[in-house]
Amino acid sequence: MSSPLGTLGIDFGTSNSAVAWLGQQGSARLMPLEGEALAMPTAVFYNAEDSTTHFGRDAIRHYLEGTEGRLMRSLKSLLGSPLLLETTQIGHQHISFQDIIATFLSTLRDRATQTLGAVPRRVVVGRPVHFVDDDPERDAQAETSLRQAVEAVGFEEVSFQLEPIAAALDYEQRLTKESTVLVVDLGGGTSDFTVVRLGPERMRHADRSPDILATTGVHIGGTDYDRQLNLAQVMPLLGYKHMGPEHREVPSGVFFDLATWHLIHWQYQPRAMAHAKTLRSNYSDPRLHQRLMQVLTERHGHLIAHEVEQAKIRCSVHRADTGIDLSLVERDLLARLGVADMQAHLHDLLARTVACARECVQRAGLTDDSLGAIYLTGGSSALSTFQLALQAEFAGVPLVEGDLFGGVALGLAYSR
Repeated sequence: MSSPLGTLGIDFGTSNSAVAWLGQQGSARLMPLEGEALAMPTAVFYNAEDSTTHFGRDAIRHYLEGTEGRLMRSLKSLLGSPLLLETTQIGHQHISFQDIIATFLSTLRDRATQTLGAVPRRVVVGRPVHFVDDDPERDAQAETSLRQAVEAVGFEEVSFQLEPIAAALDYEQRLTKESTVLVVDLGGGTSDFTVVRLGPERMRHADRSPDILATTGVHIGGTDYDRQLNLAQVMPLLGYKHMGPEHREVPSGVFFDLATWHLIHWQYQPRAMAHAKTLRSNYSDPRLHQRLMQVLTERHGHLIAHEVEQAKIRCSVHRADTGIDLSLVERDLLARLGVADMQAHLHDLLARTVACARECVQRAGLTDDSLGAIYLTGGSSALSTFQLALQAEFAGVPLVEGDLFGGVALGLAYSR
């Protein structure tokens, strides 16, 4: 069967991914990826019990239910990193992280193909403004690596579009008059900003580059917020910043890795485990070291990271204090996460992110009065503390929430 005519947009995200299709009918639509769900967590689980591979919510479910195996998340964070081409042991095989990314992209292709009936020829893939901050060479290598992974799964015509510009193209579909908009795209790994002129008349132009007034980006996203909260609220219960018998803090490297999704699994390696055991002499309270070893021995790092993420979401949505369940580590162990904690621990990260938004408007040579709206997309843009910080910086400019998980994919499909 020949490839269907149209464009497939793939938003391969740090935390979640989505796929949209623009056929000859002229209106983009999101593809179902897990049952009726139109977005899927960017997660791969290698099941060691029956040698199967699982994706998305299914991958996370198997891990949380205690199935023996290996969970991989935040794969996008490895693009531009020397770790990308390194191999990791999966069962009896050694597989590169580049190949794991290709495996996930292949699943996105297959699920879109099930809906369309054939493999699309043309695909537009989203990319952040910066994969890597302040390093153009590594940034270019990151895009090259992603292109290779996309081409490896069978797409013939591959192009890229900046994710915030894709979000702008989606927002433009609902405008009835021209407007200058600050597009804010906060994902799991990056925060990207674009000031762009949008409107019904401008949609007709094949070349939209004159409408893009400025772009900025910073390598801060939802996983950074999660790591900061993990370090501040959970890791002290395992010994982070604990003062030892010689009035020195316990070495912090293990805690930073345990709080970082794509580094957690390295702490389960024999060498890392042996090092963690040697830290016992650095502790004044042996119970804290026992908790650390329990987490490492039972491989609870990803579960703890998941609990922190869910607590962050609860605290943001309900704007109320919540708890982080650590009973798998120790009976009745609970870490607290309050609204005030979120504001305090995330202040610096949020300040840098909002400053990047301000820089984008300044580069465009505009004042706030010139902005018709601030358009929010990306799951992390729903964080209440971020929205409050953004409103404080851009007082009087209306915030408009788009499709937080599907808007970029839809805009990619509209890209020419």
